[in-house]
Parts: sequence; structure tokens; C-alpha cells
Amino acid sequence: MRTGVAGLIRTHRIARLAVVGLAVLASRAARGQESDPRSPLAQAAQALARRSIETSFRLMNRPFEPFRLIGNVYYVGASDVSSFLITTPEGHILIDSGFAATVPLIRDGVRKLGFRFEDIRILLNSHAHVDHAGGHALLKRLTGARIVMSAADARLLAQGGRGDFLPVSEEVLAYEPAQADRIIGDGDHVTLGGVTLTAHLTPGHTQGCTTWTMVVEEAGKNHDVVFYGSTTLLPGVRLVGNPKYPGMAEDFARTFRVLKALPCDVFLGPHGSQFGLREKARRLAAGEKPNPFIDPAGYRAFLAQSEQVVAQRMERERRGSGSRHESGQGDGESRPPAGPPASAASRSQPEGREP
Repeated sequence: MRTGVAGLIRTHRIARLAVVGLAVLASRAARGQESDPRSPLAQAAQALARRSIETSFRLMNRPFEPFRLIGNVYYVGASDVSSFLITTPEGHILIDSGFAATVPLIRDGVRKLGFRFEDIRILLNSHAHVDHAGGHALLKRLTGARIVMSAADARLLAQGGRGDFLPVSEEVLAYEPAQADRIIGDGDHVTLGGVTLTAHLTPGHTQGCTTWTMVVEEAGKNHDVVFYGSTTLLPGVRLVGNPKYPGMAEDFARTFRVLKALPCDVFLGPHGSQFGLREKARRLAAGEKPNPFIDPAGYRAFLAQSEQVVAQRMERERRGSGSRHESGQGDGESRPPAGPPASAASRSQPEGREP
């Protein structure tokens, strides 16, 4: 069984990139090869894409046993769509709501851990795609939580995912719109009940993608936690000279510089497969010490692999071979070489795949 980031990238690609990849292919089959979108072939392609996407969404959104990750940070998300509960004496902070269909799983997980779902006061976000912000409107209605986001992704949230730069029908990835209650900038802080998180704008995956950091205490020792926003380059998205996002390549370059400069002991992300959720949770439940989620080497390996993927795509596009991806033939993550194996601490590490 393959370990390390390269193997994780392959697993994650199957689970997550299929969502956008299938939509791109079907959209082109319906609109490009068939001039009439009402034709039987076009309609069949669209129906197939929708069914495939819905299946992929369900696979990412299966129930997962909630548990304490480290300190006052708990996992309350689905099988691959992450959601993190940060508890404080004055109410709680939640990072990412998942799909609208994830919200009941989050509610049940919070209650199973002994906390009140209604005590969620602040709702943060990694990026405003349907699988991470699709439940924001519902969660806000149920709890009254204040939504805190970057300006760019707050606009995307207000449009319900519409108007993004993805080469996919907006109907496929749209969700119920919601309004942000506070707009944050790079370096801004969110504080509740003596707990502070810092926002780091890490655009590229979306124009307002945000990485959050905080410090937790475990066994008398402080640990830096990084809630990574995403650096995945999706299928069909042009990196260099994208008319819908002209500065994407520059944003990715800056984002990698920012992420590599962050101190990180505990690496978490918007998809469980990115940080080895299932395997590390199993090891934690078995009593492994130190906490397997303390994995600085895994974070560094993940970033190195992800940066290599983006660099390879950029090089192909600049050589003129990026057209293969634009035609829907590429997988959007390229296939990076396996590279050196990850450290023992990171053997359950994520897949590097994420959109």
C-alpha cells in the first residue's frame, strides 16, 4: 500500500476531483460536441454528469465518528468533508459547514461530544465551494452563528457559488447563498472565549481561500495548528493567463510562500484525505503517543508535493501543452513522482488532492 503524499494524492483525486472533472467533460460533451443542448445526447451527458457528481458528493459526505483531535479542537465533519469545532467557555467556533447535507452530521457530532450545537457562535471558512460553504446558510439559521470570511469568498458565498472561475455549469456547484457578518483581511484575528485564530489569505484555489492558525495546549505543551485552506488546481482550470482570474499563478506562488513560512505542528485541512484523517483517528483511538495528528513533517511533505504539482502544470501551460487539461483530458492534479517516502509520523498523511 502506497504511503506518503503521492499515494494520498491518488486516493483524494478519485474521491474529490471527479466532482469537477466529470462536470467539465459532460459540459463539453453537451455544449461543444452537441450544438443543441436540448438534443438527447446533450441531455444524457448532463444527466450522467449530475448523477456522477451526486455520487461523489455522497462518498465524501458519509458519517464519521466525531472525536477530540487535540486540545480544544474536535472533528465533527463527514468522512472526507472536514468540519472542525473549537470550543471555548463563551461558545464555540466552527470551521467549514460542508454541504447543506453535512449540517445534520455536524449537529449530531457536536451533541455526541457533549456540546450544544446552538452554542456555535462563529462560523469560519477555508474556501467558498459547495463542499465547504454549502451549509453556511442553514447552519447560520439553526445556530445564529456569525459568518466570518475573506472579502473575495464572501462575494462567492453571497452568490451561492455562482460566478466562480471554474469551467463548470453553475447549476452543478451552486448552493444556498448566505451573507457574511464580518470581512477579514490577511493577519486579522478572530477571538472568542480566550481563544484566538489568525487568518492568512492563501488565494489560488479560490480568490479568497483562507488558512487559519491557532495555538493549542496538549499535555502541558503548546502546539501550532494550521487549518490549511487548499492549494489544489482543479481540472480544466487554466493557471497562466486565465481571463477569469488573471493573477492566479502569482497568487499560488505567494500562497506557497505563506504556507511554508507558517509554524506547524498539527496539519488539518478541508478534506480528511489531505491530512490522513481516517488512519490518524484510528491510531489516536488506539492510544498512540504522541498524538498522531502532531505531524510537522507531514505538513512540509504535503506542501512540497502540492507546490510541485502546480509548478508542473505551469510549465506545461507555458510550453503550450496545457491544452490537454483544457480539453478535459487531464486530471488537474497531474501525476507527481512518488518522491521520498514521508516520515513515519506522516505515514497516514493526506492525499494532497483537494480542489
